[in-house]
Amino acid sequence: MTCKEALNFVDSYMDHELDLVRQLEVEQHLKECSACSRAYAQRRSLQTAIKAAPLYFETPPRLAQDVRRALRRAAGEPSATESAAPASGLGWNWTGWFSGVMSAAAVAVVMIGVGPHFLSSSSDDRLSQEVTSSHVRSLITNHLIDIVTSNQHVVKPWFNGRIDFSPSVRDFSDQGFPLAGGRLDYLAGRTVAVLVYHRSAHPINLFIWPSQTGQELKEKTLSRQGYHLIRWSHGGMTYWVVSDVNEKELKDFAELVQK
Repeated sequence: MTCKEALNFVDSYMDHELDLVRQLEVEQHLKECSACSRAYAQRRSLQTAIKAAPLYFETPPRLAQDVRRALRRAAGEPSATESAAPASGLGWNWTGWFSGVMSAAAVAVVMIGVGPHFLSSSSDDRLSQEVTSSHVRSLITNHLIDIVTSNQHVVKPWFNGRIDFSPSVRDFSDQGFPLAGGRLDYLAGRTVAVLVYHRSAHPINLFIWPSQTGQELKEKTLSRQGYHLIRWSHGGMTYWVVSDVNEKELKDFAELVQK
């Protein structure tokens, strides 16, 4: 894939509109081409900034007074600085007009209150699709593990120099979730660490990367394409775990990681 083709597809790639084959081609190009990777990161940063933009704006102190004056004028009532003579022939439906204004204001208040929730849900939906796609690709392309070992003291230093953070690595063999190794992946516009575990014959991918906001997020369970996912943020890090094991076992695993 050429740079021109990759940049033509990058917006569709960000919106998860590409088929799996084309998606893999774009991802492979982004891994190999630093220029296109930077362009992609810039677009993702812009997308994130737009989604995280505040929905509240400070109103001017005189706004309420100006609105009341405009309403009186529209209803044919004189303001304190205008003539006391009533306007005639307006035929204005004051009750209906005022109800419309109040309805619009109510909608605005509701949207301000629930807007952040919708943005958060949208972000979760987008990331859940990315995480699921990465999990499936790791199985299809036989790229589940880069460093194959159950020794946590070998896996953790393997990430040194490959990423700009140090993920916590632990083996949970005694609890039935043995560490199988780790790998690098590309997610949320950056390189992330992936720890691979097993539950019987079921692989479990644990994605870890620094949180952009540092905000603590409680555990949330989602489902995509038959896979279960759990996400949370803690200690400045974001965690996503995905597998086809049943939901209870995946929650048990997530609790171990959070401990």
